[in-house]
Amino acid sequence: MRLGFLASHNGSNMQALIEACKTGTLQATPAVVISNNADSGALARAKRESIPYYHLSAKTHPAPERLDQSIVDTLLAHHVDIVILAGYMKKLGSQTLTRFAGAILNIHPALLPKFGGQGMYGMHVHEAVLAAGESETGVTVHLVTEEYDTGAIIGQEKVPVLLGDTPQSLQARVLTTEHAFFKSVLQKIVRGEIVIPGYSVFNIE
Repeated sequence: MRLGFLASHNGSNMQALIEACKTGTLQATPAVVISNNADSGALARAKRESIPYYHLSAKTHPAPERLDQSIVDTLLAHHVDIVILAGYMKKLGSQTLTRFAGAILNIHPALLPKFGGQGMYGMHVHEAVLAAGESETGVTVHLVTEEYDTGAIIGQEKVPVLLGDTPQSLQARVLTTEHAFFKSVLQKIVRGEIVIPGYSVFNIE
């Protein structure tokens, strides 16, 4: 399985998956990293790991359609099987969504459908969970579609909300779970234990 990463900022989830690939606990290959932020930590990580990396954004491609096509072309050029959104803060274009339909995965720091949708990312999610008085939260791996956080759920892992939690402490605990759970879900896809529409371990191009 060849993984293509789209990231906007630090890329800690991406790094966790790269490490899993290096140790063999995830039988996959990080094929390419694309960021809309030329100064992102994700691109710096890719450079350190000798993974091909590209800055593709409105600055490099002012026309949205050209940017979308460039992202598709870059993923195809590196023979990507599954696209991973690793904190990618831009909405995907129709060409990317169509070409990789059923093979784009995101991990959301809550138990969808709760606390999802536009504006629900990062610390905003954990603040909302605490404000709602939830006793548990978690992480959700889901397919990416045109609407934020509405794609089919592939897997979920619960995380308790503890007495005295702050958004920061909750975020740290959820992030630790994200790193382990994303790897686990991808490895199950590799083994054919989880089947997603856009990728089959038995039918790789």
